[in-house]
Amino acid sequence: MSDLTTLLARAEEISSDAERVTQAHLRKVTLPRGAGVMGLITLDNGEDHTKPNTFGPRGLIALNAAIDSALADDEVTAIGVTGKPFILAAGADLTSIASSGAAGVRVVAELGHAVFRKLQDGGKTSFGLVNGLALGGGLEVALHCDYRTVMDSAPALGLPEVMLGLVPGWGGAYLVPNLVGADTAVTLVLENPLNNGRTVTGQQGFELGLADAVFSGADFLEQSLLWAADVLNGEVLVERAEVDRGEAWDAAVLRAATVVRARTGGASPAAERAVELIAAARSASRDEGFAAEDQALEDLSQTPELLASLYAFDLVQKRAKRPAGAPDRSLARPVTKVGIVGAGLMASQMAMLFVRRLEVPVVLTDLDQERVDKGVAYVHAEIDKLLAKGRIGQDKANRHKALVTGAVDKAEVFSDADFVIEAVFEEMSVKKSVFADVEKVVSPTCVLATNTSSLSISEMAADLEHPERVVGFHFFNPVAVMPLLEIVQGTATDDATLATAFATGKALKKTTILVQDSPSFIVNRLLGRFMSEVSRVVDQGTPIQTVDGSFAGVAPMPPFTLIALVGPAIALHNTETLAAAFPDRFYVSPALERVVEARKGAYFTPDGTLDPEVEALLATPTDPVVLTQEQVRTQVLTGLAEEVRLMLDEGVVAGPEDLDLAMITGAGFSFWNGGLTMLLEREGLGSFH
Repeated sequence: MSDLTTLLARAEEISSDAERVTQAHLRKVTLPRGAGVMGLITLDNGEDHTKPNTFGPRGLIALNAAIDSALADDEVTAIGVTGKPFILAAGADLTSIASSGAAGVRVVAELGHAVFRKLQDGGKTSFGLVNGLALGGGLEVALHCDYRTVMDSAPALGLPEVMLGLVPGWGGAYLVPNLVGADTAVTLVLENPLNNGRTVTGQQGFELGLADAVFSGADFLEQSLLWAADVLNGEVLVERAEVDRGEAWDAAVLRAATVVRARTGGASPAAERAVELIAAARSASRDEGFAAEDQALEDLSQTPELLASLYAFDLVQKRAKRPAGAPDRSLARPVTKVGIVGAGLMASQMAMLFVRRLEVPVVLTDLDQERVDKGVAYVHAEIDKLLAKGRIGQDKANRHKALVTGAVDKAEVFSDADFVIEAVFEEMSVKKSVFADVEKVVSPTCVLATNTSSLSISEMAADLEHPERVVGFHFFNPVAVMPLLEIVQGTATDDATLATAFATGKALKKTTILVQDSPSFIVNRLLGRFMSEVSRVVDQGTPIQTVDGSFAGVAPMPPFTLIALVGPAIALHNTETLAAAFPDRFYVSPALERVVEARKGAYFTPDGTLDPEVEALLATPTDPVVLTQEQVRTQVLTGLAEEVRLMLDEGVVAGPEDLDLAMITGAGFSFWNGGLTMLLEREGLGSFH
């Protein structure tokens, strides 16, 4: 490892003007109860909470200077590290670091270790005060402190690096297993990142042992300082569970390898490397553990998976915030009341999202009062759950519940709505009838949105007096969780309607993508082609287990698990819609039709074996064509590559970036594959960029 002076000089050389520098502001705070003076370092990049603190070369240099100043000040007896409101830090500034090449990555890896470990080795007791989001290096800086507090409502704590084609490289891969045990480390370092970047809340982080104390409310910092004073005075003794370094560690490493094999199929070098780091952390010294992290980061910086991850990261950080093709936002009309046609589960989920994000009146309608009451009751119950968990207060719960109402008569409640969305049965005639009824009772400027997953927006609007105000507004299930919102432009949809749809989607905190009207839009069309090819292979004789095992590392889950998740009937409907539009490419499986007719919801039993009843419904060809997993993968991906090229040629989206963004945020395709198109290019199946 290079000495710190050399590292600091090299960091200056590779620093980039593109880095949004996170400053480290040091102030002295007199602790209560005579506990001395804390040198409190606040990380702040000068932006609001929508632009989190990150660590690039200059950010690490600034933190190093602040820590040195605190250590050199004889009046300072303890050091604390916290962040600007709601944010500790979101890890490394990946864009600025990656641009420096492998040598630069090595410098930043070593520099992060050298700076952070001063919080352990400086000779003054240190406290990590996790006041909000703490991801990657943001969590690792706190892990280097002697003690940690966390805000219970912190929205996201985690180590997402494996999802990005990296490993926790500033101490996380070594410190976490040695703090909370190898099994919890496997969850945080591998399982959660490979599960679409799942994180934990502040309360959950405390329960897992990442923090020693948890506090809530606006006075989190004051409570943390009081607690720190009691620790320093000996009034509070922090006891941590002893880590099991025996068979439990072996079992955790075995579980890690199993998780990685199932989720990546060996296609993620970062995941494989993380397993090795956790295994080695049992007996390695801290210096050895940190050196192994440095080497892993340098090695992984040269992989195509990291390049794909940086591409994907840029999509979700930048393109998602500036949707390609969206009209000028100044054209958007205000939305002060929302109407929803339908009161089933999907409609109720939408009502919950609208009222929480927009905080405007939301009214559900349906065919009879019983259905309406059930939908409203669902939303009220979900609000009560948030209240019980402490995620909202009583006043907000009361206000939100009062905003959600229902009625049978649309004319009674939709006349002053600015935005009405239908969530009724996926049948064109039904939806056209709904819009015909709604148009009679709403204002001339009211947007009419449809949550259809596959039907033509243009056809749906064709018979209306004002087809220009109809727009596709396609949520993914579950509505509150899935980030993607496909905004579909029909042939008549005007800019004011589109702008209002995009503004509303942004207010709902969704990733919005403009899609031109075409069968099944983006995600369902690509997944439809995927499932069409897969079904064809199975119907021709390849065992379903072979097919399911062919896509680890490609799709977020095995294809027939995916069918169970979306529902065989919905999968069949989507395929039928696509086959009607493109009969030469899309295949409707007779076996799937039989599964739907038999009302089977899943292909596999809870223990993972093929359901015998489903097996009896599958095709048994006279001359079966049995493919290997590699042949299955190649055949299916070739079909996907063809569909991607056709969609781009048709102008369904502005570019391949939108296809990838949609597959990442709407279908859970991995960062380290770059979504879909970069994976297809790496497989030699086309050139799309």
